[in-house]
Amino acid sequence: MIYKSRAILLWICITLVSCGSSTEVSAQSDATKKLLDRNKVLGKQIIKVADNVYTAIGYTVSANSMIVGDDGVVIIDPGQMPAASKLVRQEFEKITRKPVRAIIYTHGHNDHTNGTIAFFEEGKDIQVWARGNFKAETKRQTEAGLANGARPSNTQGFDLPEAQKISVGIAIPPARPPRGGVNSAGVTTAPARPSGTVPPTNIFEGDRLSLEIAGIKLDLVAAPGETDDQLYVWLPEQRVIFAGDNFYQSWPNVYPLRGTARRSTRDWIASLANMAAENPLVLVGGHTPPITEDALTVITNYHDALKWVHDKTIEGAKKFLTPDELVGYAALPKHLADLDYLQDYYGSVWGTVRDIYAQDLGWFDGNPLNLHRETPVQQAKRIADLVGGADKLLLKAHEQMASGDELGAAQLAQHVTKLQPANAAAYQLLGESLAIIAERTFNAPARNYTFSSSNRYLKKAAELGK
Repeated sequence: MIYKSRAILLWICITLVSCGSSTEVSAQSDATKKLLDRNKVLGKQIIKVADNVYTAIGYTVSANSMIVGDDGVVIIDPGQMPAASKLVRQEFEKITRKPVRAIIYTHGHNDHTNGTIAFFEEGKDIQVWARGNFKAETKRQTEAGLANGARPSNTQGFDLPEAQKISVGIAIPPARPPRGGVNSAGVTTAPARPSGTVPPTNIFEGDRLSLEIAGIKLDLVAAPGETDDQLYVWLPEQRVIFAGDNFYQSWPNVYPLRGTARRSTRDWIASLANMAAENPLVLVGGHTPPITEDALTVITNYHDALKWVHDKTIEGAKKFLTPDELVGYAALPKHLADLDYLQDYYGSVWGTVRDIYAQDLGWFDGNPLNLHRETPVQQAKRIADLVGGADKLLLKAHEQMASGDELGAAQLAQHVTKLQPANAAAYQLLGESLAIIAERTFNAPARNYTFSSSNRYLKKAAELGK
């Protein structure tokens, strides 16, 4: 079959790219190229962002910063893995040997806190600062019985072979092999390790708190957005802002496909407005390299883009547009749509539109037929009956694949699997079509989830074919 040879060619091409082959790969999609290009900026480096401020990129999944004071340093977001964070500390100590006086968490995600023990020393009177609702998202997920999210590995790519994985668009995730491995910073890790997060010793309540630590004047400002417990750190004298995960060089991840707690777009917009009002010269995001030029323009555009999508979604919803229609209706204007730091590397505009609708209007999209939905099997039978049965439907799916319509092939093949759950050929076609769709998907979590689903269906096909 033509489709099978194309799928095999695609697999070879992906493998060559992931393994660093210099062989020219003609089948590589524009989406793959853009995601690979984005990862080129995430190599290990220590960036001086102000006279006394340094940010480490590429050592851990998150950005890790050091502010040098009179008689000590303040660390912002120590990182995810203690071993990798130890490397960051070694690099920081090449700049200054002053002791750590304080550690600040911009929020409670483990990729920002789990490396704390690399910087924290018992008995040294090191302050650890966070907001009073620290790890609120984790607590809500635990209460719901979804401590790790509904689909954590499938969207982050942890379950994918290296030949298919292209990070998450903001940083290379750590390797998680069954018996240990090497992460992106070259750190050997064991699969089981104790938490490196040190509980906060100092809690920040309210909207803003001004502090002076080691002679460093800074403000902690409540900034709910990607998480409810988010804060930003403002250095008024240097005009440097540490935004946490309310900014990184990608469209914001308003709705994580892995199924974590819901995130308020309106809160996020308000927090971005507050950051812009500080008039920063430098913007340090949660993952990607700091913005050291036109920081105010960047944060303003980020705010304006998210507000545009929110406002247009609500406007269109009042016109009875469905989420499928709103994705186009709320598309960014060209002056924002062309900006690299607003591309769908990690979050997505289409995902944001759908989540705003779901949060504000619920699951019902206004289509009366969706009040009377049939089961997947009933829907599949209706489609199959139109063409003369499941076997003919599978034949149509093959024709779609051969014509280059992989999405159409996948949709039809999926119907066949509902009607004939033991049909290995249907699962094979579904898996192969999804592999091609995944490679062409310009959004890392969506790409990872599609590849993971493809692998699952191909495995099912192999098992049924035995």
